[in-house]
Amino acid sequence: MAETFPQLLIERAKEFGDRTALREKYHGIWQSTSWNEYLEHVRYFCLGLVSLGLTKEDTVAIIGDNRPEWIYAELAAQAAGAKSIGIYQDAVVREMIYIITTAQVKFIVVEDQEQVDKILEMWDELEGVIKVIYYDPKGLRNYTEEFLMFFPEVEELGRQFEKEHPGYFEECVAKGRGDDIAILSTTSGTTGNPKLAMISHKNLISMGRNLMQIDPLEAEDRFVSFLPMAWIGEQMMSFACSLQKGFVLHFPEEPETALANIREIGPHAMFSPPRIWENLVSQVLVKMEDSTRLKRACYNWAMKVGYEMADTRFRKETPSFGLKVKYFVADWLVFQHIKDHLGLRHLKRAYTGGAALGPDVFRFFHALGVNLKQIYGQTEASGISVLHRDGDVKFQTVGTPVPGTQVRIAENGEILLKSDAIFQGYFNNPEATAEALEDGWLHSGDAGYFDEDGHLVVIDRAKDVMTLHDGTKFSPQFIENKLKFSPYVKEAVVFGGDWPFVTAMINIDMENTGKWAENHQIAYTTYTDLAQKPEVYALVREQVERANADLPEAARIRRFLLLHKELDADDAELTRTRKVRRRFIAQRYDDIISALYSQNDYLDVETTITYQDGRTAVIQTRLRIETLSEETEKTPV
Repeated sequence: MAETFPQLLIERAKEFGDRTALREKYHGIWQSTSWNEYLEHVRYFCLGLVSLGLTKEDTVAIIGDNRPEWIYAELAAQAAGAKSIGIYQDAVVREMIYIITTAQVKFIVVEDQEQVDKILEMWDELEGVIKVIYYDPKGLRNYTEEFLMFFPEVEELGRQFEKEHPGYFEECVAKGRGDDIAILSTTSGTTGNPKLAMISHKNLISMGRNLMQIDPLEAEDRFVSFLPMAWIGEQMMSFACSLQKGFVLHFPEEPETALANIREIGPHAMFSPPRIWENLVSQVLVKMEDSTRLKRACYNWAMKVGYEMADTRFRKETPSFGLKVKYFVADWLVFQHIKDHLGLRHLKRAYTGGAALGPDVFRFFHALGVNLKQIYGQTEASGISVLHRDGDVKFQTVGTPVPGTQVRIAENGEILLKSDAIFQGYFNNPEATAEALEDGWLHSGDAGYFDEDGHLVVIDRAKDVMTLHDGTKFSPQFIENKLKFSPYVKEAVVFGGDWPFVTAMINIDMENTGKWAENHQIAYTTYTDLAQKPEVYALVREQVERANADLPEAARIRRFLLLHKELDADDAELTRTRKVRRRFIAQRYDDIISALYSQNDYLDVETTITYQDGRTAVIQTRLRIETLSEETEKTPV
């Protein structure tokens, strides 16, 4: 029985041979790679790396968009007994230096000139890296650095190595064991620099097997790989599941065309973090606002029927004959067209994970008839521990444990996990490992409980759960997700805790809000200018009031402001998976938070911005603070 990814690849190549394994859209045409060709690329790239000095103790870093070459590079490193680490393609230089140095990287595989330029900028600070291998040569013809190599050149070295060492690849792969480290996976890093989780082949394969046991996919099914492969969720589907089941992976032409390419392919399964599902909802809501009165009326009627059907199913009740008829009409008239436009028409099931998805977004997709299910897990659990089952979906929960996984709640309310998918520890960080693992149990850092049906309810990160002045416990993330259901709100950060009431700092969605402003003939110049328009404040106020409507009195937002800039991962305000780094934001925006709890109705801020050419400028802005309740208790700062 195969114990490693490369061993699974050899099994699939024997089973499927010349059947398509990978498809990539290149210059507008879908190019196919068979399982035999897939294995051949991995074989020769592996042997090429070995000929250049790769050993079992080494690490190969990979940076770039989702491409077949990423897959080849990762499996090639593992075939040689080494490990890989993925780095987000939008990572800035300082992040890359930290990860490459901490992971003790020997080879770096990059996509294109942009990533090569980043490496050149940091080269003097990198120790132990001997080669940088690129697979898109555009713009690199005149680069003369000795450490640069073209991907096919490494494969050619592998062909030469095989002639001198026949059978070496098969011997190497056969020596692989399930407990070998397959990847180092960066944690989200919400509290500082990311840690490097050591995840074995056994961890990933057992997790993939458990998922496929619940929700099987077949070799004929289609999956679009468009989320960063540095994320554990993409490793879960594109490696752990595809290598066991043999379904075809599709790679978009560019990240910007991903949603259009998804529509072309019509995948049978889809796994995305909440921001993707939130973006899809925004697309629909904005397009409906721009449509004719008749279309809006049809849509509003259909959604009312859809929500009624979704809620009936959530309650596990049998829908009435009348409701079935109305839903059939709504589906034919509206839902099928929306799903077709979004590329969701052929989905057997869809997953969301990585963070909590707002209940409004969840209900929206179930109203459309999309079988969207919540996954709960984390990097240290190889991506998944708990999952909704078909026909047993409760949007307030994350489902029940997957086979082979034990979940219990500690006395302090923390969720503890135990399974074959739990990681081996943090690379070169025994102190953090000792904190996370105790007697085989993973301390998740999340607070939660089991409901009466045995479903796990995740409240929030344990350290983020706040207690209001009246003793009410509340989750900032829950309120933020309600706000983000609005197409005009891109990000929100909620504050409360030790303060007497709840406030929020909100990022508008530039594209959707800008379109709304144009439709209402509101002139603006920049993001900052648009965010401070009185009409935009009135628009967002409506969204905040809507979110407040079904919140407990003590958890309702009393004051908010629209931030003058977007929260950005490059500024360390968000993680690369767009999770809010609360501690950092609380420090960085301390003056804004204080103003929200003062008696002032505005705040003057001064911001330094850096242009692409390195020049800086100082911008002064007056931020308006909106109060939703005259009775709000204000406390002077």
